[in-house]
Amino acid sequence: MKVGYQGVNGTFSEIAVNEYFKGQNYKTFNYNNFIDILKDVERGVIEYALIPVENTTTGIISRTYDLLKDYDVFVVGEINIQIREQLLGIKESKIEDIKEVYSHPEALGQCTSLFSQYNYMKPIAYQDTAKSAEYIKLQNDKTKAALASVLAAKHYDLKILKADVQDNKNNITRFFCITNKQVVNCDADKISTMFILKHEVGSLFKLLEVFYKNNVNLLKLESRPIKDKTFEYCFYLDFNGNLNDDNVKNVLESIEDNCISYKILGCYKRANI
Repeated sequence: MKVGYQGVNGTFSEIAVNEYFKGQNYKTFNYNNFIDILKDVERGVIEYALIPVENTTTGIISRTYDLLKDYDVFVVGEINIQIREQLLGIKESKIEDIKEVYSHPEALGQCTSLFSQYNYMKPIAYQDTAKSAEYIKLQNDKTKAALASVLAAKHYDLKILKADVQDNKNNITRFFCITNKQVVNCDADKISTMFILKHEVGSLFKLLEVFYKNNVNLLKLESRPIKDKTFEYCFYLDFNGNLNDDNVKNVLESIEDNCISYKILGCYKRANI
């Protein structure tokens, strides 16, 4: 299998791929950005990709979630990965030497207590966590550090100056596994959707009422701006069920009259926490 993920070797996305496809025969492909991943999945250049969609500390990862509605891809699985951020430097550096810390904005946002404790450190946004580690290795400057994984530390032969510096020790990122075929396994028990509602009084209430009347449990509700629409929003809903369940079919049939459009993003087995 050909499996894609964003970033260089050592990212948490690579860790997610290795965990999700453990024991299977697959080859990984690195991408610089998520749009190219979605395009290649849609065209069948790669069979699968894993993309991060939500974090327990910083919430929804909007740049990936918003892409799902724009491409002909389907979520067939998810996995939760514990995110343990390490402060990495070159072998000669000490924690008191560090003046600049490079990492992905999401990682920097998950480690605010580090910068409160060491207020002489300046957080600097970079492409991704592993790319930051690669940059620190190339710079060979003992005043620079990165926030990245243990895997990145090993891959780039960097020193862990301070371990597990994330604010939330229950720091978990949820990853979607996507493909270009709508596959619904019999054990799938979770559905992700996107709705655009009519801009009128009670439209959201009517939508949620349908789920209540059909005894379908909602797991997540998020609103996001609609591109090219001023202060208009779409809604992402996750709920329990399988697309082959009668009550889920009733829900989807009932809501058609109450919304402008909707898309099934995926139906998959809920990941263990």
